[in-house]
Amino acid sequence: MDKNIITVFGATGAQGGSVADIFLTDPALTIDWTVRAVTRDIQKDSSKNLAKRGAEVVAADLNDAASIRKAIDGSTAVFAVTNYWESMDAAKEITQGKALVDAAAATPTVKHFIWSSLLDVKKLSNGALPNVYHFDSKAAVESYARSLPDFPATFFMPGFYLSNLPGQTIRQFEPNGPWTMTFPIKDSAPMPYFDTNDTGLFVKAIVLNRDSVLGKRIYGATEYITPKEIISQFQEVFPEAGKTAAYNQVPPEAYKSLLKGAGMPDFAAQELLENFLLFEQFGYFGGASLDETHALLGEDKEKLTTWKKHARESKKWGVEMK
Repeated sequence: MDKNIITVFGATGAQGGSVADIFLTDPALTIDWTVRAVTRDIQKDSSKNLAKRGAEVVAADLNDAASIRKAIDGSTAVFAVTNYWESMDAAKEITQGKALVDAAAATPTVKHFIWSSLLDVKKLSNGALPNVYHFDSKAAVESYARSLPDFPATFFMPGFYLSNLPGQTIRQFEPNGPWTMTFPIKDSAPMPYFDTNDTGLFVKAIVLNRDSVLGKRIYGATEYITPKEIISQFQEVFPEAGKTAAYNQVPPEAYKSLLKGAGMPDFAAQELLENFLLFEQFGYFGGASLDETHALLGEDKEKLTTWKKHARESKKWGVEMK
């Protein structure tokens, strides 16, 4: 009997790479599923590595609807993800996302479309935070998918990337200086954190529980954590570096100035500022609980990456951590 095909877009990227990996290795999935890995360049090493591991590697361009349809042809499930930050063009991301939805909707074999989505922040905030484009663009695609009659979709909502912390958000501003985390929010603001390597665990649960998750949002996060707890756990993992570690709350405009000083365009600095204000003012997931998602994961919940584990294993600190 032929196995089902899951077509994974962004298969050499952070989220898609994790999805491809778990469908190539987890016995609960390999018994029924094969992987079609979609990438722009099938000649690069990461693409060739997927082929060696048993994936069917195909090329597609998200700006070319015909190539998307060809990549999806014959699939049972599709994991679709786009990269706003590549172009920082919300309209372009929406066009790409809708092309993915349309291709899946036009493919008779597709029984499950999984869209990597985010909330509509402009709507959630009643217009108070109108510039978080990388959320709103994905939400627009989700809304479009929901508008199609009987379109079998589930919406995966990734949390705040843990990879944004080591050496980037938690950093030394001078050699041997204190480790500082700077945000424009209170140290008690809840942040749902997420390791992109865990994407596959969530998508596994989505695929294995298809009938109960159609039309639902699945929240990709290990837990909610506050800036205060992030620093406290950093101190536990790195007692020496942690001696002077601190959280630094700055006014919104000061935070925006920091981003612009690092070379970020004004519109992008405003976008990230509002992104962080979202945590405190309305909630990254709009206050949604993680309980239902974690129940869906079952025993795999224990495999979700903690901040301590991520901090300990990260190669992005730039110095030897003690």
